[in-house]
Amino acid sequence: MRETESDQDEMMVAKENNILLSLGHGYTARTLSRKLSEEPNWDCIGTTRTAQGRARVLESGSRCRIWPGCSLREEIAQASHILVSVPPNDDHCDALTDPVLRSLSDCLADTAGHLKWVGYLSTTAVYGDKAGNWVDEKTKTSPTTRRGQRRVKAENEWLDCQEKYGLPIHIFRLAGIYGPGRGPLAQILAGKKQFQVIRNGQIFNRIHAEDIAQVLQASMARPSPGSIYNVCDDCPAPPEDVTDFACQLLQRPTLSKIPFETATLSPMAKSFFSESKRVCNDYMKSDLEIRLLFPDYRTGLRSLVETHSDASDGNGKIKP
Repeated sequence: MRETESDQDEMMVAKENNILLSLGHGYTARTLSRKLSEEPNWDCIGTTRTAQGRARVLESGSRCRIWPGCSLREEIAQASHILVSVPPNDDHCDALTDPVLRSLSDCLADTAGHLKWVGYLSTTAVYGDKAGNWVDEKTKTSPTTRRGQRRVKAENEWLDCQEKYGLPIHIFRLAGIYGPGRGPLAQILAGKKQFQVIRNGQIFNRIHAEDIAQVLQASMARPSPGSIYNVCDDCPAPPEDVTDFACQLLQRPTLSKIPFETATLSPMAKSFFSESKRVCNDYMKSDLEIRLLFPDYRTGLRSLVETHSDASDGNGKIKP
């Protein structure tokens, strides 16, 4: 049957479309897909582990797949871009740490040739404890926590896939993420943060979710396989400074402070306080020509209070 002009137009549009397959469609991935859904010629597919997560995937402007539960072979074959947000598992003998590679490496190897970009979301925990000193992408990874050690191993597994299969891998080492509904403002308003843990000399790094999304978009627009980026703002700071500022914005008393040595913390919380460093983002900004929307926690938190319902009553007024 001869193709009509309309059929040819539809085929041309399909060829021009970019399709993002987001594996582990969490908070950061949903922020990105909302932005991409506003762009022409973008289609997003997000995975979630349970049917309960389906609504959040759809709300972000993405089609949904329950995975594990389907093969994803067709979706990988269609994708032009893949974003991996799935955290690594504990090692099991010689098995791969990364669950995506453990399940889908054959599919990825078979279809690597057509992929324009693959992004892996890692963490600045790979650098370990630097006693508040600066690190950049050239700093040797020396994680001191199990979480950081797993991430280093997963990063290396993805970089190996670039060597073996030609996957265009890009690694993003994320600092602590905050944004609408997530971070100190949301925690205080929800009553989840009722005191502060103080450890002398502790420095944390953070990044607004909107800035992560713009970094990922910039990388997609100019792929550089094998690149590793620190994704953080310009203002490493003690966590109590950030919490005190959030209380000030909410017009609430500052939270009581408890010394780290006497605080009752979960193993995960303890792991965060076991490391202190200042993370440099110069390479991210220069290579991707990024200008941060929220270069420090003050601008980021102030914007959330002014514009988002998790910190205001919708009319720009602070919730009591």
